[in-house]
Amino acid sequence: MVDFKLYTITGEQFHEGRDLKHVMEEAIHGGSDIIQLREKKGSKREVLKKARMLRELTKKYNVPLIVNDHIDIALAVDADGIHLGQDDLPLEEARKIIGPNKIIGISTHSIEEAREAEKGGADYIGVGPIFPTNSKDDVVDPVTTSYIKEVMNEITIPFVAIGGIKLHNVDEVLEAGATRICAISEIVGSEDIKGTCEEFLVKINRSKESANA
Repeated sequence: MVDFKLYTITGEQFHEGRDLKHVMEEAIHGGSDIIQLREKKGSKREVLKKARMLRELTKKYNVPLIVNDHIDIALAVDADGIHLGQDDLPLEEARKIIGPNKIIGISTHSIEEAREAEKGGADYIGVGPIFPTNSKDDVVDPVTTSYIKEVMNEITIPFVAIGGIKLHNVDEVLEAGATRICAISEIVGSEDIKGTCEEFLVKINRSKESANA
């Protein structure tokens, strides 16, 4: 079973002028324990080049690499898995291509989608967007923290809360029951990427300790 606490997704529009490798390495230094390459606009060659670089980086630190959408590129660089949206290739077909040992994550925006992903064999689901976000062009309306509570009550596979999550509102997400957090702009756009990741982890760990007390 895949497990992690802090999931960081690439978002180069939030750190123009700063090198992608440097940004993601700083996130790993700060404790990000899973990395996703999400590249919607580049050519296949450009995405492949970035994927190869990130595969080398994540192997160095023994951190899983997930590739968004591009199953062919995930296979080409031997990524640890793929992440699919609701309009991407169906999970069952993706599993046939990528094999039984790779991670498949699915974005979900409702409990019905979460149930379908779990039934279909997803390794984890994304739950969101919790808050309004500008990290994606085709974003759906916020699902709020109430969706976290629904997933907590019914879904058994790991889930990660995503969408508009910042240091100032993450406590609300954790209080709703999330134990895994994904952030994009708050991390990669930060002046202190490593420090921002460390702050997220302090909050995640404090919430877990409170829940176990």
